[in-house]
Amino acid sequence: MNNKSLAFSVAAIAAASASAALMDEPAGIKIGQRMVLKPYVSASYTYDSNIDSSKHSKAGSQWTVNPGFGLDYLSDNWKINAGVWYKYHAYNRYVHQLNQSSYGEKLSLDWKNSALDEPGWRLLFDERFEQIAQDDDMSNHNGRGTGRDRKQFTAGGALERRLNKYVHLALTSDYYFLDYDNDVEKYAPMYGWKRASLGGEAGYMASRYLDLLIASNYQWYQQDNDRIVRTDEDPRGKKIKDESKGWSVMAGVGTRATEKLKYKVLTGWSHFDYAGGAKKSDGWTYQLAGDWQADAENTLHVSALGSSYYQPSEQYYGSSMKVYNLSLGVKKSLARRKLSVGFDIAYRKQESEYSEYKSNGYDEDIITTRLSLVYNINRIVSLYGTLEYQTCMTSRGAPDDHSYDYDRFRGTVGVRLTY
Repeated sequence: MNNKSLAFSVAAIAAASASAALMDEPAGIKIGQRMVLKPYVSASYTYDSNIDSSKHSKAGSQWTVNPGFGLDYLSDNWKINAGVWYKYHAYNRYVHQLNQSSYGEKLSLDWKNSALDEPGWRLLFDERFEQIAQDDDMSNHNGRGTGRDRKQFTAGGALERRLNKYVHLALTSDYYFLDYDNDVEKYAPMYGWKRASLGGEAGYMASRYLDLLIASNYQWYQQDNDRIVRTDEDPRGKKIKDESKGWSVMAGVGTRATEKLKYKVLTGWSHFDYAGGAKKSDGWTYQLAGDWQADAENTLHVSALGSSYYQPSEQYYGSSMKVYNLSLGVKKSLARRKLSVGFDIAYRKQESEYSEYKSNGYDEDIITTRLSLVYNINRIVSLYGTLEYQTCMTSRGAPDDHSYDYDRFRGTVGVRLTY
């Protein structure tokens, strides 16, 4: 696996729900020698100690039904994974406000015309669309939207050319779209945005254990803030430009040391012009990805991700921030692979870079931990459970101002049927 495919695969692992990611999927329905179909349905119950993610918490619970359909295709040159899914959330509090449907689809492609480290081409592509209900999960602070009903679309790809066993080049691009289903009669609006990015990467394999890398990209943003907002501080209101742009240059190392250990570490300088130059931000940023099959039987799996970047704020008009993410996940298979245990922890820091209104310019530190169990009764039936805890700490200027701090606990039990 090269560095590009490592980044895509680890990102896919991080985006998956804990219960699904921990399951050893059954064989499914085989179509010929290359295709496998995987229809499934799951039902679960969740208790939530703080459904509003607020300091003055209110407990609640929900029932969720989740049918879906997956497809895998494997040939000498192609790897294809696709799927569609639907969820219905039935809440026992805020029934009329929160009972919602979620649905989505995904597609990933991996094509190559040469063996590992041999001259040739490789194409990677990943795409997904999601309509997400407000409380779909607690991982909404991972750069994929704050907890509110929303639409998200992501698409990204890499085209790599390996010139020889030492030198490889790649062209990368991605597109991200976030749109909140705002009901301004119930609550303040959220600010979605679009981002397009184009970049390149070059690498030199100094040895089988060391790949020297340099990468750069350019980003363009358009935010949903093209409206006049009036407040007590500014009764006349103000409108700022909705376009932003940025670039980054990074260097680092990666490896293909073994099929069981892969990593990629990049760091460098990033620049961000928010709202047509209303705020110019500069600073060091990083990208980290790691994947380790820790034992010979492939029963222990460790993965890690990290990144930092600038982006428009999703909560406040006329605001930008710098985001830091770090996460670690461990999965262990037991009892002849019938039982899977997983633990992951994620840290996210949102650092205010600029805000039109002083009261909105505060920092957040968010820590989320999760413990998951999956027991495969047989090829068709699996039972699962998760325990999740999240804490949010804010700094709103005054040392004793913790009005936005909160703690949140969720417990889920469910059953999944896969043909």
